Amino acid sequence: MTADDSSNNFPAGYVPPAVWTWDQPSGGRFASINRPVSGATHQQEMPRGRHDLQLYSLATPNGVKVTICLEELLELGVTAADYDAWPIRIHEGEQFASGFVGINPNSKIPAMLDHSQTPPVALFESGSILVYLAEKFGHFLPDSGAGRAETFNWVMWQVGSAPYVGGGFGHFYNYAPMKIAYAINRYAMETKRQLHVLDTHLATRSFMAAGQYTIADMAIWPWYGGIVRGAIYGAGEFLSVHDYPHLLRWAEQIAERPAVKRGAMVNRLSGPLDEQLHERHEATDFQNNLQSMIEARGGKRI
Repeated sequence: MTADDSSNNFPAGYVPPAVWTWDQPSGGRFASINRPVSGATHQQEMPRGRHDLQLYSLATPNGVKVTICLEELLELGVTAADYDAWPIRIHEGEQFASGFVGINPNSKIPAMLDHSQTPPVALFESGSILVYLAEKFGHFLPDSGAGRAETFNWVMWQVGSAPYVGGGFGHFYNYAPMKIAYAINRYAMETKRQLHVLDTHLATRSFMAAGQYTIADMAIWPWYGGIVRGAIYGAGEFLSVHDYPHLLRWAEQIAERPAVKRGAMVNRLSGPLDEQLHERHEATDFQNNLQSMIEARGGKRI
């Protein structure tokens, strides 16, 4: 493209340079945490609690996948899955601390250390952590056969598809400093296609894979259940989510699971008070933390 072809560009007349340089902020809600290089910006070790599993995360859709899995394991009585969960405040750049980068060189939540082995096992990428936990504890992933393959199919589908929803649709619809029709229309179309994929699949089954509740449900629910239930982006009306009744039924069904309710609270730093648990170290923290927050705000003991 030459300068003479740029009449439809935004901003008007913009033509990409021969070589891109990072000379101005990108704008938008997450501009302060985006940069074109990797690595630590400061020295800081990660805290450690008493459990073997140490999670460093935030209650974004990717973070919630892991806390749901851990709480579901505990719901089954798998005591070895008990864990400490420490919040990583991404807007403050805590994901660029040297201790966090030492676990995840990509500086994205969630990250986890499993201290049941020496040296500890470093884990990052939410899909990888789900598979690791399912295999370590022997739940939510069939041992072999078609069910195992189907579960992996849908976990990998989510991992590959959600960036179009989050970094694509969610960014341009909700976070970008300007509304760009081309970008919103492009990613809304892809988001609706993905919602239709899920709705069609769930028309004939209760869960995503293997005829049972698996890590595929845990991977998909925080993103796509969040969209159709109005929990992320506030775009339910825009995307006409009522067009996906089977997906909605599944999303509500998963949302009612006690472990899912708890998992969605862990490392949540905003929203309604009774939906937050900044840190998680023991099962009793859910009630105790709510009580302390209410008392700190002058409320009555419940």
